[in-house]
Amino acid sequence: MFAGFGTVLNIFGIAAGSALGTSFGNRIPVVTRKLVTEALGCVTILAAVDALRELWNPKFIGALPKGWSILTVLASLLLGAILGSWLGIESRLEKFGSLLRQRFSKSHDGRFLEGFLTASLLFAIGPLATLGAISDGMGHGSQQLILKSTLDFITSIAFAATFGWGVILSVIPVGIYQGLWTLAGWALGNVMSEYQVGAMTCVGGVLLFCIGLRVLDIKQIAVGNLLPAIFIAPIIATLAHQFH
Repeated sequence: MFAGFGTVLNIFGIAAGSALGTSFGNRIPVVTRKLVTEALGCVTILAAVDALRELWNPKFIGALPKGWSILTVLASLLLGAILGSWLGIESRLEKFGSLLRQRFSKSHDGRFLEGFLTASLLFAIGPLATLGAISDGMGHGSQQLILKSTLDFITSIAFAATFGWGVILSVIPVGIYQGLWTLAGWALGNVMSEYQVGAMTCVGGVLLFCIGLRVLDIKQIAVGNLLPAIFIAPIIATLAHQFH
């Protein structure tokens, strides 16, 4: 297998699942589709909790000064929110989604844009997306992205049944995002320490929780503007580690 195989498989899985969901989703009652979406929101929050377990990992805690495990996550999110808001990532994603809707959909149904945004953020955020792509680029195997491809395939079926063709177009940002991490892994090699990966995992868990709130329609948090926090997290962790 070649570097990037996992991302290619992931894109295929999302596309195939979205096609199935869009083709047969109209046969599923609206009430059932809503229930399935709510179940996915709950599972997303469960995945967030699983990622946040890293906060209590003794190796992660031991690599930082006392009390800095939670402060590293907080600082990353604050700086990420400032940078993401300044760059206008969320609004740029919305504009990109609107352009795709004009190009590929005759309908002006808001579900297209919501499906694109939610699926793009959900499929791109999380430990498997980032760490799996890095591992793939390093040549350590695509096992994590193969698992992610399976999960995304199932999830995209349910999402596309509710939101339509907007979900399948999430393969564009997902491919770019994971492709960049794969390239970084290929170029840099195995350079990240375990505590740096732990910081990224924790921040990713918070973002997944925010996505879960969006899917459940509890709170529409601008998760796109928080994306830089994932890149900032290992930097903050490294700085804190110097004072340990």
